Amino acid sequence: MPVEFLGMGATNDGTETHSRSGPAFDPEYTVALARAHEESGWDRVLTAYGSGSPDPAQAAALIACRTERLQVLVAHRPNVSYPTFAAKTIATLDAMSGGRTTVHVITGGNDHEQQREGDTLPKDRRYDRTREAIQIFKKAWTSREPFDFHGEHYRFTDFVLDVEPVQKPRPRISFGGSSPAAYEVGAEEADIYALWGEPLAGTAEQIRTITELAAAAGRPAPTFQVAFRPILGRTEEEAWEKAYATVARIQDRTRSGTAQLTRRHKLTDPENAGSQRLLAVAAQGERHDRALWTVTAKATGGAGNSTALVGTPETVAAALMDYYDLGVRILSARGYDLLADAEEFGREVIPLVRAEVARRDAAERASVPA
Repeated sequence: MPVEFLGMGATNDGTETHSRSGPAFDPEYTVALARAHEESGWDRVLTAYGSGSPDPAQAAALIACRTERLQVLVAHRPNVSYPTFAAKTIATLDAMSGGRTTVHVITGGNDHEQQREGDTLPKDRRYDRTREAIQIFKKAWTSREPFDFHGEHYRFTDFVLDVEPVQKPRPRISFGGSSPAAYEVGAEEADIYALWGEPLAGTAEQIRTITELAAAAGRPAPTFQVAFRPILGRTEEEAWEKAYATVARIQDRTRSGTAQLTRRHKLTDPENAGSQRLLAVAAQGERHDRALWTVTAKATGGAGNSTALVGTPETVAAALMDYYDLGVRILSARGYDLLADAEEFGREVIPLVRAEVARRDAAERASVPA
């Protein structure tokens, strides 16, 4: 089965370990980072969303125009624009990029962050709104005749897109979340379900839950994606030294847990279920399975993709294959030095994983009678 790699299409060089060196939107850095991913064997990059951050759709357009093969995953919050407008944006990007666009729909797990852009809807009702938005996207991208929509959150009549996506039948829709409401919406509507890096048992549990909900809805399970922060070394000892040095830099920036890294996420008591799960795993111990390390998640309050895989390229590749064995087909990774780490991961880890997947596929084909 194919395996894909998702990196970070950041618009500046800032991470948890150091402040950005330039403006929030640095076009030269954005392009350089995207090209580093393309040249290092990655499949796509994510342009992320924050209430005050650069527009991810415009960043994705820049990346698409300055690369040849790299795909873009555009983060979108349904509260910030009407679904017909968002559908038009993604369709235009897909046409511009020659069919290289996917959208990642973010329901929003932090009330304060949502309210910064005027969204006062309670969290469970936000999931209902997300469901409607995704349904509208699908209809808008596939219908060549005008249609009406009359839902709880969106109502319009006689809409049809003039711009068609290149991808047929439509661009893929990615979605994430770790609450029961998220599982339900993602299982019913998403093409890709994005999870954060948990121990294998927890990931298997989530995959099983979402797969069962999808079956109950009469559809196949979405493609599963899991995200990590790789910390590599030439030896295991070097990798762990680097890991502890990374956390020390994070703790310096947070003043030992007393200062937030970003406006989007608190260091304690997160509202979203995904971060709560990561902190619960961290409370159970620092190391899990082959290479999963939770100290980075604890140091950032479980903020987003924050659990690490630590070790040599061979160790990290083997750990990623453990998730592949659970059914994960998209592996997301980003380092703490975005450009250098993307190049290193692409050079040292991606070929190992692709080779092992190809070996298994060849062995499976050979085992099937002619």
